Order: sequence, then C-alpha cells, then structure tokens
Amino acid sequence: MAQRTDGEFTAFVNERGDVLLRVAYALAGNQHAAEDLLQNALAKAYARWPRIRGDAEPYVRRILYHDQISGWRRRSRRPEVPVAVLPERAADRDSGDDTDLRLLLRDALLALPPRQRAVLTLRYLEDLSVEETANVLGCRVGTVASQASKALAKLRRLVPALDGVVAEVNR
Repeated sequence: MAQRTDGEFTAFVNERGDVLLRVAYALAGNQHAAEDLLQNALAKAYARWPRIRGDAEPYVRRILYHDQISGWRRRSRRPEVPVAVLPERAADRDSGDDTDLRLLLRDALLALPPRQRAVLTLRYLEDLSVEETANVLGCRVGTVASQASKALAKLRRLVPALDGVVAEVNR
C-alpha cells in the first residue's frame, strides 16, 4: 500500500510540480519563498495522500493559498535589507523592452497584502470566477470582489504606467 501511495504521489509531483511552482511563485514573489511554500504544501498533501479523492491538484493549490495568506500573520513585517549603494538603473532602454515595467509590477504585487495577491492570482492568473475564488479561499463572493478591487486600485496607484499598457491591450 505504501509503495503504491509513494508512486502515485511521485507521479503527481513529477507531472504537476512545475505548474504548482509557478503558482507558488506568483503568490510568494521570489523563487526561494515559492519553493519553500510548495515544499510545505506538498508535505501536507503527502501526509493526507491516501485520503485525497479525485484530482489532488486543487487540494494542493488550496494549501498553497491558505499557507501564503497565513504566512503573513506569523511574520510581523518583512525584513528590510539595507544596502550601502543603490544599484544603477539603465537610463537608455529600447522602447520595446518592458523589463522596467515588469519589475515595477512585481514590486507592486509584493506590496499587496497576501490575501489580495492570492485573489489576483486566482482571478487573473488561474482565470477562476469570483465564486470559484471564494470557494478556494473559504470566504464570501463579496470579499473576493472587494479584495480584487482594492488590489487593482493599489496597483494602478503604484504603477501608473499600467494604464497605458492596459489601454493598448484592450484595443
């Protein structure tokens, strides 16, 4: 029985691990934190593996979202890392290069509270409906809508250049 369980779990991780790591990265904001988040989620799923019925991926994703949201409660603040000299930014960029915008957006996403980041990840990266997002997070539909609205408003304030990008995409 244990060998069958181990084999099924290993096959699941081999098949869906990359996708789950991308979701964890979107939630955590950096590779190391994403790997830790996914490792903890997989450890929890492994402990309950024989009792998971059907597709295990939604179960693991729910663990990821809940652990990420709960993580900020354990940390009072994110530690700041002081540096002696700020890195220089390239002043002359190709107009087609959106690296600066991507970095600004990443920093803005990391400035959001974990619940808002989870809502944006579920709604816009995972493409879930408001109802499905509420179900995954274990909250009401109105909470999802308000958190998404607040998160998008904050992103627009932090990265005003996004308004131009969104206008181009919508054309």
